[in-house]
Amino acid sequence: MSLPVALSCGEPAGIGPELAEAAWKTLGTDLPFFWIGDPAHLPGQVPHVVLDDPAQAVARCAEGLPVWPIEMPGPRVPGAPQADHAAGVIRAIEEGVRLVQSGAASALCTLPIHKQALAEGAGFSFPGHTEFLAHLAGAEEVVMMLASDRLRVVPVTIHIAIADVPAALTPDLLDRRIRITHQALVTQFGIAKPRLAVAGLNPHAGEGGRMGTEDAALIAPVLDRLRAEGMDLRGPLPADTMFHERARAGYDAAICMYHDQALIPIKTLDFDEGVNVTLGLPFVRTSPDHGTAFDIAGKGLANPSSTLAALRMAARLA
Repeated sequence: MSLPVALSCGEPAGIGPELAEAAWKTLGTDLPFFWIGDPAHLPGQVPHVVLDDPAQAVARCAEGLPVWPIEMPGPRVPGAPQADHAAGVIRAIEEGVRLVQSGAASALCTLPIHKQALAEGAGFSFPGHTEFLAHLAGAEEVVMMLASDRLRVVPVTIHIAIADVPAALTPDLLDRRIRITHQALVTQFGIAKPRLAVAGLNPHAGEGGRMGTEDAALIAPVLDRLRAEGMDLRGPLPADTMFHERARAGYDAAICMYHDQALIPIKTLDFDEGVNVTLGLPFVRTSPDHGTAFDIAGKGLANPSSTLAALRMAARLA
């Protein structure tokens, strides 16, 4: 691997600094990466080296956790986010994007942020990490994929109430989500002819209209049109039979209509190793699929499995 992966610090008061050290302790020289953040916020359970150039991370990762420094005011207090750190957290994300776009890093992996702290401390107005990254990269539209070695899922609608899903689910939105997912499977995952399984909205995919009309009236025509363009699409399928082992062997990713329809199966199969992958960016971005975990920050209880999986997937996709 010629270029390291950039790992932005996320919320300093959360488990991010601990995860960075744990990841280096496990990966060492096997997967060079550098952490972007304030060295003073690291727990100090492992050595670290401050870089003058991100390219040094490959050669110096044997010495300790490589750090691309971002100064922030005041110490880290585990479990207690500070508004004064907000500007530095945002700058760490911006630096990660800059470095990966300039070719100094192969991919960007982001540790979890705390949106309230960023809003209070720096006027952060984006709904989350993903939208901010899209803004920085100038991407018109991005798609959230949750991925592991067992399953890849893409929710068409995400953080909205279940009552709002039918109105939000439009043919145009479904079309765009499928196209972006298909393209990313080809360009980032190296799957020449992706196979996509598309869930229905209603139980039993509507059961001929007896349990809802959206599956036949909205979803099916979109799939028919995309099949005519050459895409390998199955569906709309009953979601309750899409995720057992034999079914998963028949597709490369599942397109789901709403948040829980996508996230319940992958979190059941791979709770600790699921990875958030942002599709539609001009670079590879991954993130562990969990939050800041303030309740266990600083207690040595953080499980690095998802961070390790996110770093490994970032390197693999890059």
